[in-house]
Amino acid sequence: MTSYTKLLKTVTRLGSPKVLLVGDFMLDSYVYGDALRISPEAPVQVLKVVRREFAGGGASSVAADITTLDAQCYCVGVIGTDRNADRLLEILKETGANTDGLLAIDNRPTITKERIVGLAQHRHRQQLLRVDDECSDPLTEEQYSQLLEKYSNLLDTCDVVCLQDYNKGILEAGFCQKLIELAKQAGKRVLVDPPLDRDYAKFSGASLITPNRKESSHAVGFDIETIADAEKASQILRDKLQLDAVVITLDKEGAFLRTATLAEQIPTQPRNVYDVTGAGDMMLAMLAVALAGGCDNVTALQLANIASGIEVEKFGVATVSIDEIVNELVSSHQGKAGKIHPVEELINHLDFHRQQKETIVFTNGCFDVLHRGHIEYLKFCKQQGDIVVLGLNSDSSVRQLKGPSRPVNNQHDRAAVLAALESVDYITVFEEPDPLALIQQVCPDVLVKGADWAEKGVVGREFVEGRGGRVELAQLVEGKSSTDTIEKMNKLNDNQKDT
Repeated sequence: MTSYTKLLKTVTRLGSPKVLLVGDFMLDSYVYGDALRISPEAPVQVLKVVRREFAGGGASSVAADITTLDAQCYCVGVIGTDRNADRLLEILKETGANTDGLLAIDNRPTITKERIVGLAQHRHRQQLLRVDDECSDPLTEEQYSQLLEKYSNLLDTCDVVCLQDYNKGILEAGFCQKLIELAKQAGKRVLVDPPLDRDYAKFSGASLITPNRKESSHAVGFDIETIADAEKASQILRDKLQLDAVVITLDKEGAFLRTATLAEQIPTQPRNVYDVTGAGDMMLAMLAVALAGGCDNVTALQLANIASGIEVEKFGVATVSIDEIVNELVSSHQGKAGKIHPVEELINHLDFHRQQKETIVFTNGCFDVLHRGHIEYLKFCKQQGDIVVLGLNSDSSVRQLKGPSRPVNNQHDRAAVLAALESVDYITVFEEPDPLALIQQVCPDVLVKGADWAEKGVVGREFVEGRGGRVELAQLVEGKSSTDTIEKMNKLNDNQKDT
């Protein structure tokens, strides 16, 4: 099974694991305004407010990421008793997150980050200023006890624990160690997204930690500029903190994974980065959901790289859905070579498309010398459903059908040219002159053949219609066929020889 096929099958079968999320829950506030003029009072821009938006930040962002990935999220943390707490609770509940583990505290503001965003020409967004309203003092002993009780009550029902630390006073060392100890006793993995800090001792004994390049550099005491630096740093962190795994995220270079048996860079797709806000949150969320869903470390990190890559192409803190990851996998894979598969592999792809309720269309032929008639025919096929599968006669089967002088183009060239057409989604080469066995493997919803097959009888009609499918006959472009084209070329060649 190819890596692409494995990822596609995995991401669509993660189920709905339960994630227990502990951390700094924040509210992100966005004030958008048109930047129209300079103030007469001072040399600063004046913004005319156009709209205000609110979203979850910090651990709240991770919660939204988790639920958007079709998992369940149980939140443990603190909020204030202010208006922003109401807004944040409303946002979390709208995402489907469970907020029973959030402790409301008087005289402590709900952590809020207000971003002032200018709109040039009413459209182009540029963040101008951020205003933070927060208290990062540690909690009281009684408040930690209350949080620990909420955590303990939820622990048995969840599959994995996430700690999202922004250094806002919640995850202090003693409390953090108690969370990890209880999780280990319950047989639950603990994933940590750490803050920028030189001492990660409070995360000792966790299962996995996900610092970025800058955070890792601070923690190990040297700059991580190369993959070799990341490899060295990951070993230091794993040994020092007694972790099962370390993931150092390396922006455009992907991430470096260190386990007891593995030290490997996991690359990522180059991106047009619009906003890195929330990329770490997305990384933690996808890793948690994937690992809780049964993935190995490498597969989980490959999916997390994809999800984080999609996220940085969006403005602000944004979620990424399973469908977006699937679309990314399919679009990045479906190049010319990506459309051509042996039938066994093709069937795996079609299983996915059927899960998405897409209509499978099948046609077959030699497609020896591509011409306008072929193009119109394949466009007709695409109009009949969502996914067009083309069964391409192999060179040996073409010779059986057309004679020893055919095909003009070998099966690899024919497949490559056909793969360049938008109307074709998948191509598989078959050896038999009769496509019935292939049709029975593909099990299409629609079978398409040219109108000239109406009297000859369409091979596979009984099978397709017997399964509730249908057969469509495409009108052919008069005077356009591979045979006619080859004959014209031969005549031209003969005329040139005569002259």
